[in-house]
Amino acid sequence: MHAADCHEPGDAVLAFDAAGTGAVFVIGMLLYIIGRQFRAAGPLIAAAITALARDTQSWHEILRLLDSTPVPCGASRETVKRSALAGQAGYGYCASHSRFFWGFRLYLISTPEGMPVIWALANPKHGEREVAQALLEADHRLIRQGQVILGDKGFAGRDLERFITEDLGAHLIRPDRKDEKPRFGRFGGIRQWIESVFDSLKGQLGLEHHGARTLESVYARVGSKLLALAAGIWNNWKTGAPNKRSPIAYDH
Repeated sequence: MHAADCHEPGDAVLAFDAAGTGAVFVIGMLLYIIGRQFRAAGPLIAAAITALARDTQSWHEILRLLDSTPVPCGASRETVKRSALAGQAGYGYCASHSRFFWGFRLYLISTPEGMPVIWALANPKHGEREVAQALLEADHRLIRQGQVILGDKGFAGRDLERFITEDLGAHLIRPDRKDEKPRFGRFGGIRQWIESVFDSLKGQLGLEHHGARTLESVYARVGSKLLALAAGIWNNWKTGAPNKRSPIAYDH
């Protein structure tokens, strides 16, 4: 199967597995994406990210990180009124930076070093637990039994924990809330891992400066940032770089 024949994410993953070499497939996929209308390339970008993730050693690790971050799409009231994203994007609050924003939230499940495994964009008005469960239901094939998903306090909830434990056979752990008995602890150092992943996406890959104005374009452009991150991590694994997420070698 050639990259030009891949129209669905599942097809792309099968092509990757059958090819036997990640580099040839991914280069072909990227060239195909460039040759298409970029706004329509979202599913292909998602497929390429999954292919890269499957071809790294950390794919087989037990730990996954879960968190979300704002993806602003407009800074003024006039922009919000005129935007083609009206009715799809929404207002949300970023607690870590104490600010409101208008746009989407990027939900990301990654390996410990930041390789994207599952991701989605959601209107900020939707609850974190509900979005996380919908995301895991849609991509349940990417979670293995016995895996541990580490999230923050915003993902605390019996329904989500029950779904992950009983339906997926995995485990959700998170920092303890002040109003509950001690269960897991605080995880201060480990929580910094995924924060640093978002720092890479925002700082060197320009996540918040995507410039997209339609839903398809937002999806494709955010996907391209994640694909760049995934390609760097994949290459660092293949070349034996000590820091698997470091994009310094490609930051020119």
